[in-house]
Amino acid sequence: MPVESDKIMFMIYRDTTYTNKYRVCYFTELDEHNKEAEINKAFAGVHYYDGFIKNFKKDSAKEIIDKFLQRLNNGEDIPPSEISKALDEFIPK
Repeated sequence: MPVESDKIMFMIYRDTTYTNKYRVCYFTELDEHNKEAEINKAFAGVHYYDGFIKNFKKDSAKEIIDKFLQRLNNGEDIPPSEISKALDEFIPK
């Protein structure tokens, strides 16, 4: 049975402070050294999409997220539902 630590909370946001680029923050992977700064950056930006991915095969899910970030940063208009569909097998149920 999966436990709370078997999933990673993340948020995709547009960084309006520095680069105006889309970024992702994996909240549950932050450590005490960078936690506050990264959370502050994420919440200062414009929210685009958030959710959880399974810790199991997280690298595959992160590759998908990175590809969406590239597309968004190249100016493509992507509905959040497309991200949900692409990540479906990695989202804890």
